[in-house]
Amino acid sequence: MLSRRIWDSFFRVPLLGWLIGILIAVMLEHLLGDSLVDVLGLSKIPALFGFVIILKNPILMPGATLYVLLIYIIPVSAVARISSWPANKLAARLLDFPIWFSVVIHLGLFYAALHMWSEISAYRLLTLKLTLIAIMVTLSLNVVNGYMGEFSCSHPGFMALGAYAASVVTVVLFVNDRLFGPALLAPAFGPFIFPVALVTGGMVAALGALAIAIPSFRTRGDYLAIISLAFMFIIKSMIENLEVVGGPRGLSSQPDYANLPIVFFWTIACIWMTNNFVRSILGKALNAVRDDEMAANAMTVNTRRTKIIAFLFAAFWAGVAGGLFAHVLRYVNPATFGLQKLAEVLAMVYFGGLNSVYGSIVGAVSLSLLGEALRPLEIFKWIIIPLLLILVMIYRPTGLVAFKELNVRNLVKPKQ
Repeated sequence: MLSRRIWDSFFRVPLLGWLIGILIAVMLEHLLGDSLVDVLGLSKIPALFGFVIILKNPILMPGATLYVLLIYIIPVSAVARISSWPANKLAARLLDFPIWFSVVIHLGLFYAALHMWSEISAYRLLTLKLTLIAIMVTLSLNVVNGYMGEFSCSHPGFMALGAYAASVVTVVLFVNDRLFGPALLAPAFGPFIFPVALVTGGMVAALGALAIAIPSFRTRGDYLAIISLAFMFIIKSMIENLEVVGGPRGLSSQPDYANLPIVFFWTIACIWMTNNFVRSILGKALNAVRDDEMAANAMTVNTRRTKIIAFLFAAFWAGVAGGLFAHVLRYVNPATFGLQKLAEVLAMVYFGGLNSVYGSIVGAVSLSLLGEALRPLEIFKWIIIPLLLILVMIYRPTGLVAFKELNVRNLVKPKQ
């Protein structure tokens, strides 16, 4: 009974309370992390909540576990529980204003926690950026494979188009490069033109998607999967044979414009626009096409137009994600956008859940962090993750969080 009452009390903590608890825990790590590491006999602050340290050196498991308990689990739980009443009052007060105001407050607290957490090490920062980009790619693929009910394999190709297009724009304009010559504009203008470069990458990817959509959506069944897979290999081979962009050696010298605020902003924009898209009239028409295309067509839904728009929308965001990916790593290679990248993205979509914005976020975050946490296991990592996916497909065939809408008002409202 006592444990049930304690458990129920945490369900009465609003999202605002949890965010405050996480922020205080991260601040605590900044203040006491180095001292606690010395006391516990660890070599450095755990990068990913102790998993990497434990797998590299199991003898440090007690110290790493105690670090996570003292820095994260206990402070977050305690602060969230203590602040439950004032957080509920504040959350209720925020709802008196337009909903966007409450969302901005929550996102501000969330970003502050992420920013402070990633400042501990460059490895954390890189992992966080790549995880945010993975969310964008997974969401965009879920529009096609989940909401539209088709099976597309072309997303690595869209990412490659976006990555190279955005890279060419920024390198040509702002970098003195051996391939493209001297910069055309002063580097000071770069951060202001960078969004234009990302949109250009998205538009190039959407044009590539149009080349698939026009012939493939005249057919039914598995033809889209075959055509999209062929498209991925065509794009990869084309880039490998284009010496103007480095060929198989890849393209480097991208300016460092993809900092954490930029990547976070584009990820939030992708989540917001995708959620609005799938909840719109067009999104409902897309679901009707998925469930029964003939019935949707009989109900005056222009099925071919609906599928093409959704496909171009998904390709655009995959291209934007590719542009961010290239500027985070500051290097892009055609070999990156092959079968392994396709397998990663498909795994995130189906692990998290079809037809769900929540599911895409869960799948991208969980598999990205799990892949990094299991990196010390080397080859065994690629045994554990597939086994986990097999278990999910057996017991949750549609994914962990499938067919669940993202309702922002329910997220930010107070708990009873």
